[in-house]
Amino acid sequence: MELINFVEELQWRGMIHDVMPDTDKHLMEKMRTAYVGFDPTADSLHIGNLVPIMLLAFYQRSGHKPIALVGGATGMIGDPSGKSNERNLLDEKTLRYNQECVRKQLAQFLDFTSGSENEAVMVNNYDWMKNFSFLEFIRDVGKHITVNYMMAKDSVKSRLTNEGEGMSFTEFTYQMVQGYDFLHLYRTHDCTLEMGGSDQWGNITTGTELVRRIGDGKGYALTCPLITKSDGSKFGKSEGGNIWLDANRTSPYKFYQYWINTSDEDAEKYIKIFTFLDKETIDALVLEHKKAPHMRLLQKQLADEVTVTVHNEEALEKAIKASNMLFGKSTSEDLKNLDTSTFLDVFEGVTQAEVLKSEIESGLDIIGALAEKTNFLKSNGEARRALKENSVAVNKEKVSEGFKITTSDLINDQFVLLQRGKKTYFIIKVV
Repeated sequence: MELINFVEELQWRGMIHDVMPDTDKHLMEKMRTAYVGFDPTADSLHIGNLVPIMLLAFYQRSGHKPIALVGGATGMIGDPSGKSNERNLLDEKTLRYNQECVRKQLAQFLDFTSGSENEAVMVNNYDWMKNFSFLEFIRDVGKHITVNYMMAKDSVKSRLTNEGEGMSFTEFTYQMVQGYDFLHLYRTHDCTLEMGGSDQWGNITTGTELVRRIGDGKGYALTCPLITKSDGSKFGKSEGGNIWLDANRTSPYKFYQYWINTSDEDAEKYIKIFTFLDKETIDALVLEHKKAPHMRLLQKQLADEVTVTVHNEEALEKAIKASNMLFGKSTSEDLKNLDTSTFLDVFEGVTQAEVLKSEIESGLDIIGALAEKTNFLKSNGEARRALKENSVAVNKEKVSEGFKITTSDLINDQFVLLQRGKKTYFIIKVV
């Protein structure tokens, strides 16, 4: 496979924060192996992990071999970088399960199975750390790195100087364990490059030191900027918390919505980082978008690309249909095709009222459904006026006085969507 200049590729995408001198030259000589570490403390990655995932994906597409390292051992310790407290430590069974879940998600971006020379590999540092005794580690590894060197790292300094509990010896040694990973992969996989977020620079360079001092070799380091949003809020978070890659944790609809709602400034930045579109295509899209920003071409393309990569085409189609529920023309049939979690995501925050199933089975009069049984409208009179104005819909279809809601109107055997005018929704939940 012909090599592509990986460092140049990252530069135009705005994905380089720090890079060791001559890294680009090293990578253009022949196929090289690089790794990125992932935290296995959950059974899903989230969009905050997408930047390191994309680093590996662009690396493989540039003709090189990526290693995804799951930090089973380091996950049992906790990385002090950017954290104010120690993390919860997990048992091995949970870590193994999480590793398998992470592998499936990475397989959406990386080729693990083609048999090609640069096929991706997944490793777990627990496999080589579990039999390493403490005495062996401090004798064979610890003596090569001074405490002065370790304390000079920003991730350590910030924890020691800030008021609070400081940091435990366990966390202090984290950079040594991560550094040893690089040395181990250098010896066993001829891995010469470690990549990560800019907050990992200290840990990564400890690895290059160990490769130099113990492995008598040369290791390289590359980090990407920590992604921020133009309004100053944290990337990858919504009001409900993390945006996960697992459809069971974050529905494809909500995932799609996160990207479609990005600002123009962020969309222009994100489309370079989170999609595989080439420079020419992106430049043309940006120009087109600027001519008619209200069309939100960048956001739509970004949301489409990322949703398909993380999920699939079918999930994207469903997400777009679900998005049209509130803003576009959709039918009763479209509504009934929504699964329960997506339905609740789309109509999150909409006023709900419970009605007994027996009342639906015998036919619930629309006036009662709007007023007496639910208090959605203040009175039967107001309900009648709304019906006369032709402004009431049941499951997106206009109805008139005399209409009865029956079991055939139920969405997922559980919900009925009422609408007054264009923007006022109510949900009947059948119990």
